[in-house]
Amino acid sequence: MLATYDREAAVAYANRWWDDYNPEFPKFAVDCTNYISQCLLAGGAPMRGYPNRGNGWWIRGGNWSFSWSVSHSLRWYLAGSNRGLTAKRVGSAGELEPGDIISYDFEGDGTFNHTTIVTSVVDGVPYVNAHTYNVKGRHWAYKDSYAWRPEATYVFWKINDRFT
Repeated sequence: MLATYDREAAVAYANRWWDDYNPEFPKFAVDCTNYISQCLLAGGAPMRGYPNRGNGWWIRGGNWSFSWSVSHSLRWYLAGSNRGLTAKRVGSAGELEPGDIISYDFEGDGTFNHTTIVTSVVDGVPYVNAHTYNVKGRHWAYKDSYAWRPEATYVFWKINDRFT
């Protein structure tokens, strides 16, 4: 089955729910990756791997994969996925477009602890939405955040436009 990624639908979802919580999904204390997963799903990204929580990317029947809700898990899922939701790692934020995502390791210690979705690009600079501390249209680098550190590292994900 071939599916396509609807970037506009993913961004519309991100803008609709940036400061609210869709009651059809669970809400987490650290909600960033759950919110991003909902955006990706709204854009048509196919789920796979149920019922193994450590495999694939999915939510179903009150249960979900680690990659659905944990930043570090989604980062590694995207690095290795070759079917279903897939993405290509790119070298800079300037290569991203609306609907792409960014993984953040604020401490630079190898553990990724935040995920955002690009909702606009202005003069080549991506702006993002996120949950946990809900934001809309924030500069992608997050340098104005209490969580940001000079050691921060980022992984830039270009979501594939077609999924198998």
